[in-house]
Amino acid sequence: MLSFINNFNFVILIFFTLCYSYQFVYAFVALVSKPKTKTAKKLHRYAVIISARNESAVIGELIKSIKQQNYPAELVDVYVVADNCTDNTAEVSRNAGAIVYERFNQQYVGKGYALDYIFNIIHSSPKKDAYDGYFVFDADNLLDENYIAEMNKVFDSGYRVVTSYRNSKNYATNWISAGYSLWFLREAKYLNNARMQLGTSCAISGTGFLIHSDIIKENGGWKHHLLTEDIEFSIDSVIKGEIIGYCGAAKIYDEQPSSFEQSWNQRLRWSKGFYQVFGKYGAKLAKSVVKRRSFSCYDMLMTISPAMFVTIASVFTNLVFLMIGMFSLGNNTAIIPTTLMAIASSFLNFYCILYFFGLLTTITEWNQIHCSAGKKIFYTFTFPIFIFTYIPIAIVALFKKVEWTPITHSVVKSIEEVRQ
Repeated sequence: MLSFINNFNFVILIFFTLCYSYQFVYAFVALVSKPKTKTAKKLHRYAVIISARNESAVIGELIKSIKQQNYPAELVDVYVVADNCTDNTAEVSRNAGAIVYERFNQQYVGKGYALDYIFNIIHSSPKKDAYDGYFVFDADNLLDENYIAEMNKVFDSGYRVVTSYRNSKNYATNWISAGYSLWFLREAKYLNNARMQLGTSCAISGTGFLIHSDIIKENGGWKHHLLTEDIEFSIDSVIKGEIIGYCGAAKIYDEQPSSFEQSWNQRLRWSKGFYQVFGKYGAKLAKSVVKRRSFSCYDMLMTISPAMFVTIASVFTNLVFLMIGMFSLGNNTAIIPTTLMAIASSFLNFYCILYFFGLLTTITEWNQIHCSAGKKIFYTFTFPIFIFTYIPIAIVALFKKVEWTPITHSVVKSIEEVRQ
């Protein structure tokens, strides 16, 4: 029994290492290679799509940052879907210069349905062929003044879907907001950036992306309505052979939850959404890995599985061993220290790996992180703990029915204030 416990935990560690070792290669590529400089031959015309629910406090600053872009204003239209709002989001958006449509539908709730709603309106209007692409933002976002110009360069080079560098408005608030922020910075620098350098597909992460109008037409609008519509869209696109691009020079800032309750609810939805996506697309991804030998599909398969499933199985198995030891007599009591040592060893191993990526990201993105040096260093230690809190969330998500709920945004800052 004792040797089985040690061997079991060793096998889990080896399994994780084999599955995700390619991400160390990504880190190396991101450190040693420089993105190729791109220029645009054409200034494309875009529509900006913002889905907002009771976002009157923050949406004005987003629209302002769009209006201040170093890009011809006549080539950018801003559309806001005031989705089931009970405040004056629509009024604030109109006053800021956006084209606003109000949607009231309590049956089909969520960002995906709001996107589909506005795309159908545009495609049934005289402007149905006016736009080359659509930007999708959340109401709490802020854009660097060169955002659209930089995204246009990658879009013009042939990518039909482009994602961007995701930073945060409130990194310094506490260990929760910093945990989110550091994860998204790592995702941008050491996942999407490396994928772009290697010519494999990137992945969309929630907000700050650009889609060619042809894709929206091909899909008949926005057809992705699972709880994580962003990763669903990414995986559906990769299965179809689409290569999603990345633009590190296009910087977007968004607000991260700072209370554990709000963070729990949001990540519970994300975890449930990943299970939904795995259930719907897991077999197709695996088939594409085998038949097409698609590394992009393998990468996306590792993104939605099997990490959390294996982690949950590992936690459950070790707890069973621990319970056996607690209720056993005689020599079997040795199971308790052996299991505790195995759990502690696994915890330490994964903590060190997560700390390494958090520290590496903090060092290389030091000037992009807007908080004191002391907090930057401190939050590298809390980053692994933030990631570990996903374990109970993922377990609950397996059994609990989860529905989309809005996240309250209250950090009201201009783009100038964020960068100070």
